[in-house]
Amino acid sequence: MDTIFEYTRNEIEDMLSSGGYKKFSATQLFGWIYKKKTFDFLLMTNLSKDLREFLNSAFSMEFPVIDKKEISKDSTVKYLYSLKDNSKVEAVLMHHSYGNSICVSSQVGCNMGCAFCASGLKKKTRNLRAAEMVSMILQTEREENEKITHVVIMGTGEPLDNLDEVLKFINIINDPYGLEIGIRHITLSTSGIVPAIYKLSEKNIPINLAISLHAPTDELRTRIMPINKAYPLRDLIKAASDYFDVTGRRITFEYLLLKGINDSLLMADKLADIIRGLNAYVNLIPYNPVKEFKFEASDEKSVMAFYSRLKERGINVTLRKRMGDDISAACGQLRSTVKS
Repeated sequence: MDTIFEYTRNEIEDMLSSGGYKKFSATQLFGWIYKKKTFDFLLMTNLSKDLREFLNSAFSMEFPVIDKKEISKDSTVKYLYSLKDNSKVEAVLMHHSYGNSICVSSQVGCNMGCAFCASGLKKKTRNLRAAEMVSMILQTEREENEKITHVVIMGTGEPLDNLDEVLKFINIINDPYGLEIGIRHITLSTSGIVPAIYKLSEKNIPINLAISLHAPTDELRTRIMPINKAYPLRDLIKAASDYFDVTGRRITFEYLLLKGINDSLLMADKLADIIRGLNAYVNLIPYNPVKEFKFEASDEKSVMAFYSRLKERGINVTLRKRMGDDISAACGQLRSTVKS
């Protein structure tokens, strides 16, 4: 039995129309599920009895099982979700002054092989379906009794390696009759699959694009991010520039600071050189330790020196606040399995 969370409103309109039902019932159905949070077709009283019985017999509403829930000292919440096939994925809820943000995964495991990231410790076994990503948001809202206002597709996996399902997911959560999460409140983070960035540009959906850069030279980036062998910096920067030209959305370059590796002032200058002139900013991220790796976080003096040098060079730069690192919920710490 298919889960109704898999379908966009337009897809449901087509299904209902082909079955002899009124197309506008799709909008009513979306309202019941995503606005009123009613998860029983038979309780959707403004739908005809015949339609309710059809929906109840044809579709399910499947939610992931919460295997584990951890709460950080800063109120960040990490969920370990178990899916229908018993695959495990993590999601993180963060509370901000501007709203509630959830970091969702897009794959079970990850094949990108970044040298510093826990997500790649388990190789990709499959892509997540749009319905599974949608249901993680719904389940989190149910558990917390709070509305999620911002979504970052930045958990385990490479979203651009699962582009079709990710785009469907964005369609559903952005739908004004669905979760109505503003398109500018949705961020997709990629390690830099250049052809997929161009495909995303062609869709002209102005979501925020965050590119995990982490090194300003091909030599260093290839060493810590193997994807750079296929898509070197020159090609990646060009794709980012074109994305801005098409969508008008400023690019975010994520830069994880690793002690003694990419945190020198020379590296700051090289970073400024390659992104100068782009409508972009750098989000500096203090490294969050992963026990399987030997990398260390840069000390505060080095972080602030790097930050100041970028400022001096005219680069827009922010310093990400650590959230959830005490429960391994911070950037680079998410996994697809329970940590031993």
